[in-house]
Amino acid sequence: MSIPRSRDLRLLAGAAGLSALGDFMAIFPLILHVQQRTGSAFAISALIFALWGPVVLAAGVAGAIVDCFENRRILIGVSLGQAAVVVAMLLCVDSLWALLPLMTLLGFGVALSQPAEFALVPAAAGPNVEAARANGLMETVRSVGFTAGPLVGGALGAAGLLWLALALNALSFLVVAAAAALLRARRCPRRADGSENSVRAREGFAFLMRERDVAVTLGGAVAALALFSMSATAEPFFVTDVLGAGSLAYGILLTSWTLGMVAGSAGLAHRIGRTGLATGAPIAVLLQGLGIAGGALASVLWVALIGFSLGGVAHGVKNVLLRTLIHERVPEELRGRAFAAYNGGRNGAELGALVLGGLVVGALGARAALLVAGLGPALIGAACLLLVVTRRRAAAAVTTNEGSVLHAHIQG
Repeated sequence: MSIPRSRDLRLLAGAAGLSALGDFMAIFPLILHVQQRTGSAFAISALIFALWGPVVLAAGVAGAIVDCFENRRILIGVSLGQAAVVVAMLLCVDSLWALLPLMTLLGFGVALSQPAEFALVPAAAGPNVEAARANGLMETVRSVGFTAGPLVGGALGAAGLLWLALALNALSFLVVAAAAALLRARRCPRRADGSENSVRAREGFAFLMRERDVAVTLGGAVAALALFSMSATAEPFFVTDVLGAGSLAYGILLTSWTLGMVAGSAGLAHRIGRTGLATGAPIAVLLQGLGIAGGALASVLWVALIGFSLGGVAHGVKNVLLRTLIHERVPEELRGRAFAAYNGGRNGAELGALVLGGLVVGALGARAALLVAGLGPALIGAACLLLVVTRRRAAAAVTTNEGSVLHAHIQG
């Protein structure tokens, strides 16, 4: 994929990637620190839920805010606030009861910044850049941040440099704020008639439910995530207990998935036209699941790498197609709320999968858990594809019949 030349889009993508890098660089050593200080799995779970819970619970409020105020200013203000929160975390890093409310504030910032960033993409890309290409760039850069963050954070945590990880995370938020300040693009939502947009937090979700193809595609993707994300819990046990490999092999497996994501988001997703978005996403969910299931059946590492690489490609394509589907189908004044609703559902499914994954691995073992994490989404993707195709054929048949009746009436 050729990189779009839009200056604002490159700035926005760079900010998204840097934010992902900073967040994951800080959370991993912070989790390790809490584990060492408390020895409590409950404390670690509370920390994770404090960060990602607001993305789910505050999705409606966050989306309404994004659709009421100028989005560039939201990004600047939220990033500066997040930097201040991380500095406060530096000062009370040994107190879990102080960390939890600070993590909650950080999570609410994520709930605001992600839909604001998403809604700004068309304005930043400009009229000459297709939505799929713009979203492909956004997902590619974010994937790089998601990959590098845990590696850097793990290294800093192992070296006992939590303070440095948090300081770098605070600095990343300041850089994101500066990048947002440099944007020329603006998004100040207005209704189609030019009036100020009213605050109805549920309107974005309601619109997604009214659009049947969109509802089936997004709903299926969220349902698939509730099973697919169990793979994060099962993978380390699969590598060590089933394949008999070590931590290096686990890192290689994760890298193969991420490289596949980059290839899918950067090289393939933009080739699917607008009419293929609602069918292409379920196909990607199906192939993603088959990749995981194929890797789970492997008895040697290199076979598992093939399955995970192909699954990663499909995952990258799926992410871009879903973002583009919302951009194409949702009215501009509703995009913040629509994406926040989808983002809340997606993160809620992933949080639930973390709990479910531990139960399934404990009950069935790592290989069986990976098979469930792969075959379940594959079946969901196939069902959603069938529903979308069937509905389109039925709509086409109705249109054809109406045309035939009209033609006969004219001839008569």
